[in-house]
Amino acid sequence: MLALLLLAIGHAMAALPAPVAPPRLPAVDALLDEATGRQGYTGAVALVIDHGRVVHDAAYGWQDLAHDRPMQRDSIFRIYSMTKTVASVAALMLVEEGKLGLDDPVARHLPEFSRLQVFAGGSATAPQLRPASNPLTVRHLLTHTAGFAAGGEGFEAVTQLLEQQRLPQAHNLADYTARLARVPLASEPGTRFRYDSTSIEVLSRLVEVVAGQPFETFLQQRIFQPLDMRDTGFVVPAAERARVVELTTMGEHGDLVLADEAHARQPGVALRPYSSGAGGLYATAADYGRFAQMLLDGGRYGRLQLLRAATVASMMQNQLVHTALPRPVTEFSDAEGFGLGGAVLLDPAMKGRTASVGAFGWSGAASTYYAIDPARGRVAILMLQHLPGGNDDLPRIGTAFYNRVDQALDP
Repeated sequence: MLALLLLAIGHAMAALPAPVAPPRLPAVDALLDEATGRQGYTGAVALVIDHGRVVHDAAYGWQDLAHDRPMQRDSIFRIYSMTKTVASVAALMLVEEGKLGLDDPVARHLPEFSRLQVFAGGSATAPQLRPASNPLTVRHLLTHTAGFAAGGEGFEAVTQLLEQQRLPQAHNLADYTARLARVPLASEPGTRFRYDSTSIEVLSRLVEVVAGQPFETFLQQRIFQPLDMRDTGFVVPAAERARVVELTTMGEHGDLVLADEAHARQPGVALRPYSSGAGGLYATAADYGRFAQMLLDGGRYGRLQLLRAATVASMMQNQLVHTALPRPVTEFSDAEGFGLGGAVLLDPAMKGRTASVGAFGWSGAASTYYAIDPARGRVAILMLQHLPGGNDDLPRIGTAFYNRVDQALDP
């Protein structure tokens, strides 16, 4: 009887399919194996989804400088400015509900911005100010055309005034916007594209005021939970912190060192004292892949419709055509415009990309990248964890990664 039972178990085990290895694109492997070699990044995770099917899902190298912990596909990264697209989706949900309008004056919901002034000359100690002619709107926040001081030639004095408010030390988003509202604008709203974090922090405060709940709660209930983004948040639970990738930067001797940040020394703690919609999230490649695929699918995830298809389409259109900018392109490249929460590719050849016109995406300060190509039905995500800076730093490989993906799938 026992022999028959063992035989039956043996047949059942033989009938089970062998574990399927995650799919790989050899050309992408070659690039990232080299990039995470002895003189490169500590490690990487890459995820590619083509027409709803995962075609590449791989980890490379190590999570740590000591090379004790191999990188895993579910390793957790600080995604910094890739948070901005998430915050933009949150605001657009409220637009769809009629609680916000893209052309609403921000002061309608945040009275501290009701008497905006524009810097008209002078110095930080004796500034010359004039009342703003244009109202600051929600659209300006989403497209980085609000006019807040964010550096640049000719804006040194007003940038100094901004720095005096010590925004990164704000206790919460309400404190952040209160401090920011004390600073004059550098330019009239809608007349200058200047990428920065202040606009999206104000947008995040708008979300919690209009929704009537903390910003992080809104994200959890309306985005992370529906999309099963279990490893995405402003703080990593203590039990999961061993999965957080170490944050490196280039040392003075040309070697990688741990970045001088509290959250680098204590991986998993909050990146800011407040819930930063501009750059505060941790996430995995898989979590962000579901978020990006939802956008590619016109706001749908399974049976859930998080955003209307028309809203997502507007996110991926160049919104700078609706401003008073002399030319509707970003400060970074004439090949890119900007939508609602990310860059829109206008001229792939000029940008050195093989993507389609209209490809949408953004990156994070610590070398994380995502791109959505609606024309090709494709999502590409690359997660590294390195803060660039200084001479002879590691090469930026985001564009090379995207192009390898396209070349592998569209030879």
